[in-house]
Order: sequence, then C-alpha cells, then structure tokens
Amino acid sequence: MAERTVAWFHCFAGIAGDMALGALVDAGADLAEVEKLCRTLPVEGWSLEAEPVLRGGVAATKVHVHLPAADPGGHGRTWAAIREMLTEAPLPPRVRARATAVFETLATAEGALHRTDPDAVHFHEVGAIDAIVDVVGTCAALEVLGIDEVRASTMTVGEGTVRAAHGVLPNPSPAVVRILAAAGAPVRGLASPVEHTTPTGAALMAALATGFGPMPPLALRATGFGAGGADPDGHVNATQVVIGTAVDPAWGTPGSGQPVVVVETNVDDITGEALADAVAALLDAGAHDAWITATVMKKGRPAHTVSALADPSRADAVARALRAATGSMGVRASTVERWPAARDIRSVDVDGHEVRVKRSADRVKAEHDDVLAAARASGRTAQDIAREAEAAVSRRGDPRSPGDRR
Repeated sequence: MAERTVAWFHCFAGIAGDMALGALVDAGADLAEVEKLCRTLPVEGWSLEAEPVLRGGVAATKVHVHLPAADPGGHGRTWAAIREMLTEAPLPPRVRARATAVFETLATAEGALHRTDPDAVHFHEVGAIDAIVDVVGTCAALEVLGIDEVRASTMTVGEGTVRAAHGVLPNPSPAVVRILAAAGAPVRGLASPVEHTTPTGAALMAALATGFGPMPPLALRATGFGAGGADPDGHVNATQVVIGTAVDPAWGTPGSGQPVVVVETNVDDITGEALADAVAALLDAGAHDAWITATVMKKGRPAHTVSALADPSRADAVARALRAATGSMGVRASTVERWPAARDIRSVDVDGHEVRVKRSADRVKAEHDDVLAAARASGRTAQDIAREAEAAVSRRGDPRSPGDRR
C-alpha cells in the first residue's frame, strides 16, 4: 500500500474555520504558500496574519484574516456564486475538490433547514471573505503539507444559545447538528455557553474526514494548535492537529479502522413486507447500511437475521428502530471496524434532473435512486443516465484524496 500522510484533528474544544487553518499553520504549513493559493480566488483586499499566542498556557497560532473596509459580496453570496468562484480559480484539483465539498456540505444543510434549493442558499457568516479564506486556506494548507487523508476525533459542542444572522439560535446551531448527523459523527456536549463547533468547522470535518474516532496508528511528524478567539481560564481554547504517516500495514490492522457497531436480531414470525420495511426504518434511523440474511433457527425453523451497520453514536437509535420494526424482544450488538474509501458526492444535471454521483480515488458511481427518477421522467434508459452523470463528474477534475461563527 502506498504511503499515506494523515492529519487527525483533535476537536477536544471544538473547531471553527480559523482554528482549523491555525492548527495546520502551527503544524508547519507555510503561510505564504497558503496565501498564494488563496490569492487565486476573485476576492481582493484581504490579508493573512499568523499570530503566536497562548491558550490555557499552551502555545498556539491564531490566524487573522484582515478585511477591506467593505466586502462587495458581503454576506449575501450564494452557494452557486461561491461554486463558480472555486471553479474559475486556478486552484490545484485536490484543493478545489476539498473546498467545494465543504461548501456543498454547508449548502445542503442550510438548504434543508430553510427549505430552499442549495444553489439558492445565501451564506451569511460563511459567505463573507474571511470565512471563504478560512475554508480555502484550510484546504490549501492540507495541500501544502501533502495531506492525503483527514481523520477527526469526537466533535465537541456547547449548550445554551448563540447569536447569528437569523437571530438567537440553540447551541449547537441547527446547521451544526444537521451536518454532524448527516456525517454520522460522534458528538459530546460540554456544559458551556460557547459555540465550540461552528458550522464551518463542522462542515470541514464532515466533508473531509474519512472517519471519526481515536487517533489512528501513525508515525508522527508534526502537531499544531489553532487558537480560538478567547483565552478562558482553565480551558485550552484550541483545535489540535496531529500529522503523521499511516503505519503499514494499516489496512486491516485491528484498531486502524473506523469503529462501527453491528446491531442485529433473528426473527421467524414476520412477513416479507415487514422485513423490507425494517430495512427502510434502520436506514431512516441513521444506519450506514442494513441487510437481511436467511438463516435456520432452533427446531429447524426458517428465519431471517436483520442486521444494521451504525456509527457508535447512532447505535442506540438504530437498536430502537430494529426492535420497533421487527417486534423482537431483544437485539445484540458487536463492535467492528471498517475502512471506507475517501469519497465526495457531486450533483449534476441530466435532462433537467439532479443526479448525485459518488467519487472516490478509483471509482465514480451515480446514485441509483436519482438515476431511476431521471430515467422515468425523461424516457431514457437508466444506463444512459448513469453514464452521462458519471462522465460529467469525471470531467470536473480529480477526486479528492482521502471568535467568529465560521
């Protein structure tokens, strides 16, 4: 297996866009190289500064984005406008793919929250120059450091309320909750009225991380701390990044994969229709996958095992859904590991219909449900729709490798 350089973000105090960028700069990403890549964006008048600071007595780097007196785009930039900005900028393919995935994650969450098309979502805090530079700068810093894969710890959030462009919101904000839930990220809460994880920080980890959990086996190279805006007593307000080479052979080595839970039960007294409904209920409850296996139980009875694969943070919810859907009086669970390939999801238009396409380092695959819907509406074959969608995504470039509310 080829050598892989991994960046593991330790979000013990949460994460924001400037904290992620600060951590990578603190770990050795050359600020001038990062700024040079960000300068390819069609936004002007800003500058970057890296300030050495202490947070809870720990040395860290606070990255400042100094802004022009007025931002012509302001807080009204849409996802469509930012995507065009990223498409036109002469960024390295992996930087563009990563930054696009982050903003697409944000747009999808905001679109669902406001019941609007993601392309029409108006980013407020995230649409400002400083937030755009935070996101693109973080992806540029990953490229400068030669990072092939991003991993992340359990995410940390606060409590109470926060103030945003839409007014006072619960903490964690609805966008943060939706982003982390969609990614299946494990989350822990602190009894703290601070926005420990911002929407931008959540989107960076959700879009870029191939897995969440403890630090993977690494031959360590560097570490850094990205500082938040405040320095509260008794609290290290920073995000840590640890960079190293994946220890070979990492693939298949116990402890090197993403921890997941298999939840299952045996049933011999429900119909085929109910079994199909059970699979749907498990997926709705947040399972990564669900399946049915024919088996033989005691006394020679033909039966089925209903199984689901879930993130540890969703295991309880999936177990409840399994009991409710099957009427089983008990379920069992076991912890296993998986090694998902780094991937992102792009949306393309085929005959006026949106088709989502998954991309990994060695495969491009259209989402079957979207393909069928487009085929039925257009009268074309599903194979034609899938080929056109996959070809459109392949033409967009290489797939990605594995203070402020930003």
